[in-house]
Amino acid sequence: MKNEPIQNLTHQLTHDLGLAIVQGVYPVGSGMPSEAELCIRHNVSRSATREAVKMLSAKGLLTSRPKQGIRVLPESNWNMFDTDVLRWILSSKPSLSLLLEFTQVRVVLEPQAAALAATSASETQIQNIEKALKRMADADEGLDDPLDADIAFHSAVLAASNNRFLLQLTEFISTALRVSIRYTNRIKGVPGADVQKHGDILRAIQARDPKQARHTVEVLLEEAIQLIESKLE
Repeated sequence: MKNEPIQNLTHQLTHDLGLAIVQGVYPVGSGMPSEAELCIRHNVSRSATREAVKMLSAKGLLTSRPKQGIRVLPESNWNMFDTDVLRWILSSKPSLSLLLEFTQVRVVLEPQAAALAATSASETQIQNIEKALKRMADADEGLDDPLDADIAFHSAVLAASNNRFLLQLTEFISTALRVSIRYTNRIKGVPGADVQKHGDILRAIQARDPKQARHTVEVLLEEAIQLIESKLE
């Protein structure tokens, strides 16, 4: 319990500095204030500051070396699969090109996850997908949150793939979905996702048809890509 205040300060400073870096307050290649200066500016201890710098270095945002100080690394070094990094980027500058790249990653991962779910999902896992689809239908009636229901559906499909690597990506995909789904729905002029198309995914999984399951997800994601590309043009 004694370390809890320090940990809270460390996480808060990590968040504040990470967001500032992503927003360009500290430009790439530029020198950051020293640990001593950061202590004074943010009114935190030296140990909390040192830990925050270590955490940001682990996320690929900073490098800290003796005699060279703390420097901001190029975006190509940032760990985009780190949910903190992704959250900072999406909350500050969710560009269309970034949303397109994320949707392209979904095209690589999610159709295969659905195909695996069609072959390996347990009855309980299929029921979880059914419950998420029911939440989406309820959201259309104003009885649930459209975004949360949509994310629950895609997360349930990932879980039903029973692939430990795909399951590790659930939080990453959920984080980015909060921005990308909201954006594509706004383009379409609807508050929530297409329940019918998500139902097609569920039915293919229930039928234990991996080819159809893969195809239904590809159709859904291709529409999202076309929407984003139409705005980029």
